[in-house]
Formats: sequence, C-alpha cells, structure tokens
Amino acid sequence: MGVWRSKGVSWRDGAPALRWAGGRVSPLAYGREIAFRAVGERHCAGARGNVCPTAAVVPARSTGGRCAECARLDRAHSVAADTIADDPRPYRVYLAWSGPGMVKVGITAEERGDARLLEQGAVAFSWLGRGPLMAARRTEEVLRHALAVPDRVPYARKRAVRHTLPPAAERAREVGELYGRATGVPAWAETLEVLPCEVHDHARLFGLDALTSYDAAVTGLVDGGVVAGRLLAAAGPDLHLLDRAGRTVVLDTRLLTGWDLHRAAPDEAVTVPLACGESQGALF
Repeated sequence: MGVWRSKGVSWRDGAPALRWAGGRVSPLAYGREIAFRAVGERHCAGARGNVCPTAAVVPARSTGGRCAECARLDRAHSVAADTIADDPRPYRVYLAWSGPGMVKVGITAEERGDARLLEQGAVAFSWLGRGPLMAARRTEEVLRHALAVPDRVPYARKRAVRHTLPPAAERAREVGELYGRATGVPAWAETLEVLPCEVHDHARLFGLDALTSYDAAVTGLVDGGVVAGRLLAAAGPDLHLLDRAGRTVVLDTRLLTGWDLHRAAPDEAVTVPLACGESQGALF
C-alpha cells in the first residue's frame, strides 16, 4: 500500500471520513476495523496547504501538528484570529452543547451549514442569528460575557462524557434554556437577523448510542507504535475504537498528521502511549 499521510477527519454530507495527502478519502463506517503503524518521526504539517519549508520535527502530543512558524501563518488566516474583516459572506451564530454544563457560543460561515458543529463534536446545537461577519463576531463576544460561556470547550471534557450522555430531551432543554437567555441579552439583535430555536442533535450521527465505556485515550504516536480496533463512534476529530483487549480507546486524529502511516493487522495490540480516561483533564 505504501505510505499514508493523514490530513485528519472531514465531515461531508454528515458522514465522517479520513482524508489523506494526495486527495484520497477513506469513509469511516461504524463497525469497520482500523489498524495502522507509525514509522519514523513526526514532521510539521505545514500551513494553508503548503509544506513546511524546514520539515521541522514536532512533538508527538501536539494536536496542532505544526512548528511555531507554520502555526502562526495558519492562524493568521483564520476567522477566529480577527484578521479577516472584509469577508462578504453571511455568517451564523450558534449555541453548541457537548455535555452537561458544556455549552459555547460560536460563529461559522452560513455556506458551511453544520460542518463546523460536526468538526468540533457538538452533540446538539441551535442557530441563534445570521448576518455580516463583524456583526456575528461582536455578538459572539457579547454573549460569551453576558452568558458566562466560553468560546471553546476542551476535547478532553467532551470525550469524557460521551458514553454517559443524558437523554435527547434533556440535551434539547439545556440548549433551549441557553437560547432563551441569549435572546434576552439586549442590542445584538439590532445587527443580526434572529433565527428561531431549533435544536439539532448529532448523537446518532456520531454513533454515540454504541458507547458504553471510555477506558483510555491515545496521547501521541511513536515510531513503530500501532493503533488498531473496531470503530464504534466518531465525534469531531475523535475516533472511539474497541481494541482487542476490550477497551474503548479514543484516538484524536489530529495526532496523526505529520506521521508516515503503514497498514497493520486489525488484531494487533495497541502499542502507542495511552492515558486512562480519568486522567485526561491533566493531559490535554
């Protein structure tokens, strides 16, 4: 098969797939066996589609997978960095729920639909408003402070609760309550079109109904290290795998970028560094 170089998980038409350098795409069907071995060192993934000019070696535990210079260039061209002010596309403000008490406010280009919510592993969400980029960005900032909610929720917290989520009705209730508080904050609706509360739930799409435990997470790859297991669920960049020892192991696919990956046997043991589920908050 040769060497495969991961470009991470993408969500197209509501389905997850692994993207590879060269344009190859591997659909991720639940129940599928996944197995690969890392070889060599991990090198910088580059920025904005360009290779790193120095092919810098980067830490195995870095979810960014970029050297300092490429990380700076990549962020400089992102909407989140506040460096783009003249984007003419309409944007939407959303309220996202990833677990009990884990809610956030964010923005995304309207043309992307719910792709951003899928990419970040939001279990449930509702749109709040739509309009120009700068108005959406100001609204996001106003609501973050008024509602005392963050602009991001660490993935470690999200993955730690996916196997014990409350029922869909309770998830919807929490999103609805946040929507009610948001619409009660004055002024922002003068610059954005308010959208009705309509809760979208991704639990079934992510395959979370199949999760009954969370035993460990991959903290990084190593030369010769194997990741293998049957895919149970996928949420954002995370793949939940059942390994041959019967453990549910979570792989953050952002840890794959920069590695040369080779095929491994599906029944091989996982031999990369792991952290037990209870200690994730200290490691990510």
